Amino acid sequence: MAGMTAARLSREIIQRSKSFGADLAGVANVSDIKPSPSHRMSERMPAFNGVGTMSVKGRKRGVVRWPEGARSAIVIAIAHPPEHPELDWWVSGPGPGNTAGNRLLMSVVKKLAEYLEQTLNIRTFRLPYHIEHGAVYMKDSAVIAGLGCIGKNNLLVTPSYGPRQRLRVMLIDTDLPSAGPIDFDPCRNCPMPCRSACPQQAFSTAAYTAEEYGMGELPGRSGVYDRLQCNRQMEIDIANAEAVDLIGQAEVGKRVKYCRACETACPVGTAGRD
Repeated sequence: MAGMTAARLSREIIQRSKSFGADLAGVANVSDIKPSPSHRMSERMPAFNGVGTMSVKGRKRGVVRWPEGARSAIVIAIAHPPEHPELDWWVSGPGPGNTAGNRLLMSVVKKLAEYLEQTLNIRTFRLPYHIEHGAVYMKDSAVIAGLGCIGKNNLLVTPSYGPRQRLRVMLIDTDLPSAGPIDFDPCRNCPMPCRSACPQQAFSTAAYTAEEYGMGELPGRSGVYDRLQCNRQMEIDIANAEAVDLIGQAEVGKRVKYCRACETACPVGTAGRD
């Protein structure tokens, strides 16, 4: 890393991430991520024990604990087009990853971390998926890293893939400037097919207000995203899980196909529909 400018290092990280299998990559400074909406709201959000949260003794669900020495975040994404839903099918059983997409992301992170540590002597922090186990809010991090914006469907929307990508974040001990946010907002005059597509009408009522949280950036952009309603659909999806044989295991596992209606209804990102 000797003699390498911050801008050049950021370019190198992005290029390496893509060479290792990422479709998108960006860099954000931790000091810019910490005041982002999800990280600011997490301390004040009501208790929530829905799908995707974990119970860890001594920790409030959803509250981030930043590793000591972490200075920047590397955000990577792989495309998740509608014709490849299997990338996000959750399969129970032993082993890391649980979904094919997450295993791909973990592979990219592993290769990138080894390169940074062994070649550039940069310390890395490989984060788990769950906040309670040490993760950070990936969508907010992706916005600061210049990948896209938070859409009216409360998902990350990128120019290339719309809301159809999967994310992973790794932290490093090196100060790098944030690449975003970028000037990109396809939702401004959109008729919002994502919201009408939701089977649980999770965007039908205001669940959060600027007065309550003291900020204008709210879930669903205007506070209309109800995660309890969204979680109801996820619980239905779990109840409808399919039996599946697990390689090398005697017991039968379960495969959950979580709802993606708001993703697939979005017209943004033609590259994610190839």
